[in-house]
Amino acid sequence: MITSDISHAAGQQGGLWQYRHFVLSSIRNEMISRFSRSKLGGLWMIINPLSQVLIYALIFSNVLASKLPDSDNKYSYAFYLLAGQLAWMLFNEVITRSLNIFIEQGDLMKKMSFPRSTLPAIAIGSSLLNNFFLLIAVLGIFLVFGQSFSLLMLWLIPLTFVVIILAMGIGLILGIFNVFLRDIGHVVPIVLQVWFWFTPIVYPEKIIPEKYRHLMEINPMYTMVNAYHDILVYQQAPQLESIAIVLAGALAMLLLSLFIFRRASAEMVDVL
Repeated sequence: MITSDISHAAGQQGGLWQYRHFVLSSIRNEMISRFSRSKLGGLWMIINPLSQVLIYALIFSNVLASKLPDSDNKYSYAFYLLAGQLAWMLFNEVITRSLNIFIEQGDLMKKMSFPRSTLPAIAIGSSLLNNFFLLIAVLGIFLVFGQSFSLLMLWLIPLTFVVIILAMGIGLILGIFNVFLRDIGHVVPIVLQVWFWFTPIVYPEKIIPEKYRHLMEINPMYTMVNAYHDILVYQQAPQLESIAIVLAGALAMLLLSLFIFRRASAEMVDVL
């Protein structure tokens, strides 16, 4: 699908904005091709993550639900899981897609002239679309099981973009390095799995011994997941100071990744 879109756009000169129609059509075609032979179609984007939440809820709810602060709702642990997974799955998907995107599209990069920046843009667009559908499903579940909504939920919009910037900065660097050293593609999923369990998504922060909790602040996703919990579970404003620190670090990482990308772009084509 991407090949035909690039063929249409390859004769043009310009940056990412000039190729916006190519990016949008590639995202659309990717969604269509991913689920074209599936009976349930795009519902699998929702079913897979929700099934993970159900498994964790069944296994851990009796043990950990009582440790949630202000957990007067019997479904509070499920809400806690859903909110944390909403943030993590966006982060994980952007990194995972960015990790292999240059390798997967290596033939196109060698054969056709087009802005390489469109490839990460397609990865971000697809991940955002998946996350949007998951958010709708999560909000629907919250509504059915009695969790009220408020205007605080508008904070999810900037928080989503902070997660995107953070994940893209990390994912783009890893994707570039993966072209030259393919072992990175095998190591990163393991690191992400460890990272997941060092982030309070399945378990509440309260179970960590207090003397070690300050170490969690090293993890930027700890801050972002907590922000999602504050908004969706506890219905309170996120801690803006902590988010600002994460955003500053994410922007620095993204700028570094773009610098490396510009310097390594030609060599990547040769290696691919």
